[in-house]
Amino acid sequence: MWAALAKIILRNRFILLTAIILLTVFMGYKASKVSIAYSWTQVLPSDDSANIEYENFKKQFGQDGTVMVVGMQTDALFSNVSEFNDWYDLTRAVKNSSGIQDVVSAASIYKLVKNDSLNKFQFLPLLQHKPVNQHELDSVKKVVYSLPFYDGFILNKKTGATLMAITFNEKAVNSPRRVAIVDSLRNKIDAFSKKYNVDMHYSGMPYIRTVISRKIMNEMKLFLVLAALITGIILSLFFRSLFPVIFPLIIVMMGVVWALASLTLFGFQVTVLTVIIPPLIIVIGVPNSILLLNKYHTEYSKHQNKMRALSTTIRKIGVSLFLANVTTAIGFAVFCFTHSQVLFEFGLIASLNVMSTYIISLILIPIIFSLLPSPKVKHMRHLERKNTVSILSWVDRHTQQNRKTIYVIAAILVIISAYGITRIEAIGYVVDDLPKSDPVYADMRYFESRFGGVLPFEVKIDTRKPNGVFANEGKTLYKLERLEKLLRQYPIFSHPLSVLEGIKYANQAYHDGESKYFILPTLNDLQSISQFAQEAKQKQSLFKSFIDSTKQFTRVDIQMADIGSIKMKQVLAELIPRADSIFNYSAATKSWAPDSTRYKVSFTGSCLIFLRGNDFLVSNLIESVILAVVLIALIMFLLFMSLRMVIIATLPSLIPLMITLGLMGFFNIHLKPSTILIFSIAFGISSDGTMYFLTKYKQELKRLPKMTISEVVSLAIRETGVSMIYTAIILSFGFMIFAFSGFGGTKALGILISVTLLLAYCSNLILLPSFMLAMEQRQLKKSLSEEGLIELDDNDDEEDDIP
Repeated sequence: MWAALAKIILRNRFILLTAIILLTVFMGYKASKVSIAYSWTQVLPSDDSANIEYENFKKQFGQDGTVMVVGMQTDALFSNVSEFNDWYDLTRAVKNSSGIQDVVSAASIYKLVKNDSLNKFQFLPLLQHKPVNQHELDSVKKVVYSLPFYDGFILNKKTGATLMAITFNEKAVNSPRRVAIVDSLRNKIDAFSKKYNVDMHYSGMPYIRTVISRKIMNEMKLFLVLAALITGIILSLFFRSLFPVIFPLIIVMMGVVWALASLTLFGFQVTVLTVIIPPLIIVIGVPNSILLLNKYHTEYSKHQNKMRALSTTIRKIGVSLFLANVTTAIGFAVFCFTHSQVLFEFGLIASLNVMSTYIISLILIPIIFSLLPSPKVKHMRHLERKNTVSILSWVDRHTQQNRKTIYVIAAILVIISAYGITRIEAIGYVVDDLPKSDPVYADMRYFESRFGGVLPFEVKIDTRKPNGVFANEGKTLYKLERLEKLLRQYPIFSHPLSVLEGIKYANQAYHDGESKYFILPTLNDLQSISQFAQEAKQKQSLFKSFIDSTKQFTRVDIQMADIGSIKMKQVLAELIPRADSIFNYSAATKSWAPDSTRYKVSFTGSCLIFLRGNDFLVSNLIESVILAVVLIALIMFLLFMSLRMVIIATLPSLIPLMITLGLMGFFNIHLKPSTILIFSIAFGISSDGTMYFLTKYKQELKRLPKMTISEVVSLAIRETGVSMIYTAIILSFGFMIFAFSGFGGTKALGILISVTLLLAYCSNLILLPSFMLAMEQRQLKKSLSEEGLIELDDNDDEEDDIP
């Protein structure tokens, strides 16, 4: 098969070259259409109960997470007429901006007043015009501070902090327009900040998502440049020749174009995960060219026949690279089985393009170098570089003579790592990927300390019957008040907003604005207040955000701090039974309500969905790692038809994963989706080294059956060692570029994969030969000499009549 493939490639060079160039031009056109994802990425599967609950919530009350908040800490707002008036103008300018649904600030407060002549409540703006002097501003401050409804929502009386709550419409918040809108708002607000020398703090999900979207695109460009630069430098240091540097980089850049085009062709968008695929293609794709060129130079140095050397390269390295790229692709493809859309997209695009880049490399490297002049002696000196030869000689000597020492060192590392693994915690945060020094993180902490938080958290109450919110003489409202008192016991939550707050505000208005009446009214007062809000439109305007059209469902809207998935589980474990007892347990009768009349209390919101998705991904990704190990072990079994060889081939790649897990435990790196990605990816890539070594070993054993196990191992170390060292350096430095990421998860992924792959290639070069030498030679020789189900073409001496 591989001999036939070599003939096809080398005899149809110009046709294949033209076809790939034309296809790449088409892919380039498609790649230019790639877009970034602006909507909230769905992690949980559509049939997950939490996701179903959240989708039902959005249908009833609209999407949460549409509010951007802008805060400042200043005492001058109500003591400087000019500053307050500019804040008033800024509020109006923001309100009139495209894509903005509503704005609330201290300068745009509406006051609820009782109109006795019309027998109804009216919402009237507190300010009919801007205050002209300090006396008027003092009056405004007095009224604002007399309205408890806004305390903890728009201002904090204790700290003097105030904020502007900007609500985006749903179409704008999930579209590319959001970036331009946020930029425009920042320009307006920053001008105010600069004029009055006050620090402004920005947060809220629209703002956080915008910052992350921009970082994603900027980092993709940065990683592409860094990946190309680092691999180019390393290639030039290895080969000391222009062509072996330029053409591999051109080929992997073609792979990048194909990867971006495939996103468009599949209808996917760039996310925080798919953004790393283009630089991954560069880092993973370059080793294909390295192995092909090393084999080409090795073969050419033997007989000085360029076409024969290229043909042998395709036949001998093609199969090794095929198996290596398949194992790498499996490391990505297993994410397709996680039932998560974002991971499915990442796994599918990455795995397909790993293989497409392999195909491009296998075709173009032989074709391009068949058209270039034959390599000179100086171009092949890298094969005999003293440092490389010394390293391989050291490896060969120690694997032959000091295997027990190698086993002891490996065992000690595994034991130490096992202890480190026990220290690992699985925990995730909503803005976990942003460093603590990032302004977004610092601003979020600002709002948490003054307003409780900015992340959406929702409580939905199903009364089980129409008009259940107001029926039974306000029974639900009194239960709702107890729930809010419970929620206020948790400092992680902000001031709750619900229909209850509206009723309290109405009670205050009914009693001529006296703040002491901002309480749940008595039953008689509730009936009187209801008469003032009896008109449907008026009642709807009071409560439309908190009650559905049937008045069966109501909600409590809260903003919360980013406390992480572990603490959130603990909070929910306390809240759920306590909330259930408030609505369904009678202290008087000491009994629970019948199932048919029980209230259903649900906790939801995009914050909870994110944290639930984090746990979902962790559990699914653990399964993916296991699946990757099983699939790659199966390929090795098909190659060697020996369970013994599967164990030998798998251990050198598994031990580095254990060491990396141990390092995560010792350095307090949490187990989360971004770090769990490491293991299936790293195992797939590190298995490449196993494939390089074992396929070469098996080919040489069949070609030279009279050689001893020891001699064949030494030959395999010399033949594959150079390429494995080059590949290890390329991969290690290549993945290290992600250490420059502004996302903590991406940074950890880069550093940990870099360390893991370096350890894995060392393991495959030292531990794998040691295991093979330690086995009983007759059994090993027998198992490796038998044909597997995967063909290894080894007609080394065949001379092709390729023109």
